[in-house]
Amino acid sequence: MGTNGDNNNNNFLSHNDSIISQFTKQAIPFTQMSEHSNQYGLELLLKLSDPKQNDIVLDIACGNGIVSGEFAKIVAHVTGIDLTPAMIEQAKLLQQEKQLKNVDWKIGDVSNLPFEDNLFSIVVTRYSFHHMLEPKKVLAEMKRVCMNGGKVLVIDVTPDVDKVDAFNYVEKLRDSSHTRALPFSELENMMKEVGLVKLKSEYHDLEMPLEKILQSSFPDPKDVDKIKQIFKEDLTKNNLGVKSHLRDGEIHFYFPVSMIIGNKI
Repeated sequence: MGTNGDNNNNNFLSHNDSIISQFTKQAIPFTQMSEHSNQYGLELLLKLSDPKQNDIVLDIACGNGIVSGEFAKIVAHVTGIDLTPAMIEQAKLLQQEKQLKNVDWKIGDVSNLPFEDNLFSIVVTRYSFHHMLEPKKVLAEMKRVCMNGGKVLVIDVTPDVDKVDAFNYVEKLRDSSHTRALPFSELENMMKEVGLVKLKSEYHDLEMPLEKILQSSFPDPKDVDKIKQIFKEDLTKNNLGVKSHLRDGEIHFYFPVSMIIGNKI
């Protein structure tokens, strides 16, 4: 049994190293991608979570702080936590730019949150679960630090059940820290299993130019042609479920993004 535990720890450590390596490289290009600041998506998450002036928000795997910054305009205080120091540096720059005084940042592993129980009224994460080895553990941690009557909100890509394997295959080629995107039904069940209630959801498509995302996610050079070929075939075959299409001769596609919110009682 001891060996299993050691192996699990080693898996976590090496996966965390992969995330830090990947997002240290991605920190600046990720921040510069206007698609990640998609106004419609941000307005939708605020509509769904309905933050109030007295809310205390925790943003899990906060990346460069886009979501934290949106909440900070409305609520009393926001804490952002992320594993990658380079991402937190970008978040601090965004905070300065927006002159937000009510935000602080922590570097840490979100599968063991360094916070007491029942501390935050809204706990949110965006585009992170597909990087997690154990998303259910992270979700249980999000619920633990959420106060009774508070809300837990997860936003992530949710491929169709019959497309999920093909989607995950190409995403792992593109980004080595990708583990597995969950279909909507699986994410919804996970929310129920950890005991969140009154679930509500929203959905939107996020358009992305293939060339641009390849340049900002640093796939292994030997895989780039393979990725492009998969998307080229997807234009007619729709294997990935991402509505691949040509725009001005360039391949674009849509990430299928779901938002699910639940209450802790």
